[in-house]
Amino acid sequence: MAAGDVGVENMRMKTYQVQQDQSVPPELELALTEICETVGLNPRGARLIRFINNGVFLLRDEPVIVRVVLSSSFAHRARTAVEAAHWLAMHGVPAVRLLPGVEQPVHSGAHCGTLWQFVPEEGRVPGSADLGNLLRQMHSQPLAEETFKPWKPMADIRRRLNDAVDIDPEDHAFLQQRCDYLEEQLDELEFPLSPAVIHADAHLGNVIGGPDGPLLCDLDSLCIGQPEWDLTPIAVGSLRMGYPAEWHRELADAYGFDITSWEGFPVLRELRELKITTGVLPILRTNPGVREQLSWRLRTIREGDLDTQWAPYS
Repeated sequence: MAAGDVGVENMRMKTYQVQQDQSVPPELELALTEICETVGLNPRGARLIRFINNGVFLLRDEPVIVRVVLSSSFAHRARTAVEAAHWLAMHGVPAVRLLPGVEQPVHSGAHCGTLWQFVPEEGRVPGSADLGNLLRQMHSQPLAEETFKPWKPMADIRRRLNDAVDIDPEDHAFLQQRCDYLEEQLDELEFPLSPAVIHADAHLGNVIGGPDGPLLCDLDSLCIGQPEWDLTPIAVGSLRMGYPAEWHRELADAYGFDITSWEGFPVLRELRELKITTGVLPILRTNPGVREQLSWRLRTIREGDLDTQWAPYS
């Protein structure tokens, strides 16, 4: 399915838009129940509002978001999200906040999750300029090397490959080779910007239009890395996902740097495309609806096709 099949207005949908027709896999429902019962919350009637890497629920009885981790390859990201939330709050960077009074992440058996204060999306829909301003504010903070790990994008992708389920062996081998190739290319880059605390998954779906202004969310990838990486998703979205070109221009103007003007951008573009393609590998069995789009993306990468449009996983 190409991105042209999905209207541009849907690419910028509200972060907490409920997927009314999305059923809850039994394993995910069990994990939600166990995590909620561990902290004394009622999981009954919770609504699944997103299920890609994490299962994200809005509780019925409390203004609480529960992010459930199913794959062991993503468990470390729950710890990162907790540390990131504390750090962002300490430095006054607008972002979602953890549910107070709960030791996090919450572990129950083989499952873990994080709990967050629900933010009603009553403000204006955030744009790329808002994202650029939030990133500039975050990147200007102290490095916090004692809090965050270094940016290692290939390690994250390789972890997903190791945990991949129900994937064709030829596809798996191709992706391993792709990792090797891009790792070599990445090592040769000379970055123009200074290292900073980066979001590492900075797209408009990870900005909430709260009543008091835009907030960063999905904090489980924060690390010490290159700011150029945070400026890449919107640019890639314009080239690959059919996002309006002005979204990238607005981001570049607000941040003060145009990533596409840098000679190293093609490498970061290929890296971003590999990252957003492999993100679903560990959950193919529990979320089989992503298979068609995964096959579509792998075909275009194999063929070196930089023009064919992709659609978001759903």
